[in-house]
Amino acid sequence: MKGLSDNKSSKNFEDKSNKKELKKPLQLLQLNKKDSLIDKNKEKETFPPIVEKETENELKTAKSIESINSNKSSTNIGEFIDDKHLSYLEKPLAKEKTNANIFERTVDDFDFDEDAFLAALNENEPIGLAGETIKGKIIALESDGLYVDIGGKAPGYMPKKESCLGVITNFKERFPIGMEIEVLVIKEQNADGMVTVSARALILRKSWENVSNIAKTGALVNVLINGFNRGGLTCDIEGLRGFIPRSQLEEGLNYQSLVNKTIKVAFIEVNPDTRKLVLSEKKATIISKVEKLKQGQLIKGKVLAIKPYGFFIDLGGISGLLHQSSITNGSIRDLREIFMEGEIVHAIVTEINLEKGRIGLNTALLESSPGEILVDKGKIIEESDERARKVQTLFNKDIT
Repeated sequence: MKGLSDNKSSKNFEDKSNKKELKKPLQLLQLNKKDSLIDKNKEKETFPPIVEKETENELKTAKSIESINSNKSSTNIGEFIDDKHLSYLEKPLAKEKTNANIFERTVDDFDFDEDAFLAALNENEPIGLAGETIKGKIIALESDGLYVDIGGKAPGYMPKKESCLGVITNFKERFPIGMEIEVLVIKEQNADGMVTVSARALILRKSWENVSNIAKTGALVNVLINGFNRGGLTCDIEGLRGFIPRSQLEEGLNYQSLVNKTIKVAFIEVNPDTRKLVLSEKKATIISKVEKLKQGQLIKGKVLAIKPYGFFIDLGGISGLLHQSSITNGSIRDLREIFMEGEIVHAIVTEINLEKGRIGLNTALLESSPGEILVDKGKIIEESDERARKVQTLFNKDIT
């Protein structure tokens, strides 16, 4: 019996200990619930951040909603919220926050858009850069110059010496007020915003352009000789001063007699940067004679000189080159075997270069067989006219 009582007592002891152990997690559970309730109450006490665009009515409605959530005993929501704010409850607050943060930026008086920026640049852009051509009207005259309205903040000033190329006898009659004029800016704005302009510089610029274009074409011009010096003659072309050296004159010994006479000249050098304009009467004579020649034409001339590369033939004031490759279709040991100095040569014109003043000649085209000129040169000369007609047909086909 004692053993039984002992066993029961041990079981009772174990049951009591188990009950104590079971009570401990229940107490912890209750504590966790309290902590969670406290956290929830704290969350309910915190209000959502105020949005920039919320009105006072919206703030009052938000506070009333928070009071409803905190009061657990209330069961009727309609006691706290009127019909006016029911629509507010249907939408979450988060969406209202995101919509409230989005706002459209408008351009105010302090903003500066691209169009206004470009317009401001155009208004403040200086008028009259160096080298620029401008049209304007004369607005005032002075003893030493005149003022031209060029559309800037200040008028352009043109000194009297920059008004034209020649000498002005009556300045007021030549440049009346209101007259339209085209000028070239030679000096940019000063501290007062005024630029210096010139009609003379613009005329000279256009003259150099015209002369350069004429020189490129190789055309000849007639000039009036207006002076001379120790080196040669002077003349005017398009308002520019040209110089003809004595070595480029047909009559270099008595060249002073050409003053106030008109002669035909060609251009040797045209340089606007150095203002150098050199002309030649001899070159004009050569070009005028060369212009009369045609490719395929038969010419007769005298051998002026023998060079290692060919013969120079006198064509009446101009010379043509008979190159060694154009003499014969055969082989040549020595050029003097064919022609000597002073001997008459019949040849075909194959090249005309007006710019360089060069004329190319050919005798191989007159041969009926390779090397014929070495064997029977006299026969070729006798039949040169007939053989040249056959050659000319070949050139005419090439031209067409």
